[in-house]
Amino acid sequence: MENSILLDNMLKEDWDQVLEIYQEGISTGNATFQKEPPTWETWDSGHILECRFVARLNGKILGWAALSPVSSRCVYAGVAEVSIYVRQGSKGKGIGSLLLKTLIEKSEQNGFWTLQSGIFPENVSSLKLHSKYGFREVGRRERIGQLDGVWRDTILLERRSSVVGMD
Repeated sequence: MENSILLDNMLKEDWDQVLEIYQEGISTGNATFQKEPPTWETWDSGHILECRFVARLNGKILGWAALSPVSSRCVYAGVAEVSIYVRQGSKGKGIGSLLLKTLIEKSEQNGFWTLQSGIFPENVSSLKLHSKYGFREVGRRERIGQLDGVWRDTILLERRSSVVGMD
């Protein structure tokens, strides 16, 4: 299946399908603390233009991945947070791997030396995917935020580039 999937830059025209996938993730209760997806304008302003992708098959978006800056301070210019979402009906088909591999490559081409991700411990498939691509567990952020009135932990993962910023 992977051979027929087109990996493409995310465009504003993709937002409706990206939003559907994001909403599916929100509905699981294990993908994000967000309760409502943002508008395109809000999402667009918070994500790095050169590092946002969709996986398409016959015009249908199967998943998306993007980076957002972790800080506006210049010292953290090469550090970004990963978001990756796969359509429920497309899980287990290599879409997440394709997206994360590409996101890592493009992040390094754009000068990022550290990628990080905060993942709910219950999201085992996301933890495995990140581990597969060299992310390591930095720690557990206990009771970092509430979702539907329940305190939740996240596992903080990071991946250091072997080609950017380590000279």
